[in-house]
Amino acid sequence: MPAPYPTLPPYDEGLLDVGDGNRIHWEVSGNPDGKPAVVVHGGPGSGSSPGSRTFFDPDRYRLVLSDQRGCGRSVPHVADPTTSLEHNTTGHLVADLEKLRQHLGVESWLMFGGSWGSTLILAYAQQYPQRVSEIVLAGVTTTRRSETDWLYGGAGRFFPEAYERFRSGVPQEEREDLVAAYARRASSADLAVRDKAVADWCAWEDAVLSLETYGAANPYRSRPSAGRISLVRIASHFFAHGAWLEEGALLRDAHRLAGIPGVLLQGRDDMAGPPHTAWELARAWPDAELRIFEGTGHRGSGEMGEAIAAALEGFAGPAAGAGE
Repeated sequence: MPAPYPTLPPYDEGLLDVGDGNRIHWEVSGNPDGKPAVVVHGGPGSGSSPGSRTFFDPDRYRLVLSDQRGCGRSVPHVADPTTSLEHNTTGHLVADLEKLRQHLGVESWLMFGGSWGSTLILAYAQQYPQRVSEIVLAGVTTTRRSETDWLYGGAGRFFPEAYERFRSGVPQEEREDLVAAYARRASSADLAVRDKAVADWCAWEDAVLSLETYGAANPYRSRPSAGRISLVRIASHFFAHGAWLEEGALLRDAHRLAGIPGVLLQGRDDMAGPPHTAWELARAWPDAELRIFEGTGHRGSGEMGEAIAAALEGFAGPAAGAGE
């Protein structure tokens, strides 16, 4: 699908000190007087993507992109094995988003994201509902342990060969909790151990997406080395701790989103985040509209991309300065 809008360069950017020795990278593009919106990237640990700008009309949106702690252009980067993950939790990332909003002088903003990004958006919006105007989510997850157990366990029933290789990446005595074992190994001081854990994790993630035809092949293994390391170190760290969220809390507390319009876009064939989570969220959040796309997986499709652009178009409002 041709990109709806051009990938215009940012007109402002910087590093925001969020404490604990961390500075997160942010950038703003589009119309300085437009509707504020923020893209919350997935992973966790993947970093922001300039391509996400193409969904937003640059004449009507003031668009914020940022890199979460430890990844992208934020510093320090966790590809450095000495960078600690101690102060990298869901609570820290929610607080970072709020500090960024205040730093940019935004009263409230539309939030867009997918996969892990949807979890972080829900956590932020439930804590600061007055700061969120609308929400658009694609590939909905809430990072419950049951969801993580599926991705790093149950999905192995469909890819037994790849899953056996994934399990074999850690010693047998550690396989009862694979995610925690990978989290330890991905942060090992032994770089050979770390690099093998990163490679094995990325190979499994690619296997889960291997039935999908949309997007590039092997999206995890094809990342630059630093990007692979940050993704695996941070993702395994978060998932091993249940994202520091009480099981089911984001669904239980969805009532806090009352009055916030939402659009949930979900692929029927999403093996990484099956559609039952989006369906459960839509039932708990009456202001949200759910659309499920047949023949679409975690990486989306042209049809889903068009729906994302249409949702953002619907929420954009008139162009800044129109009618003056």
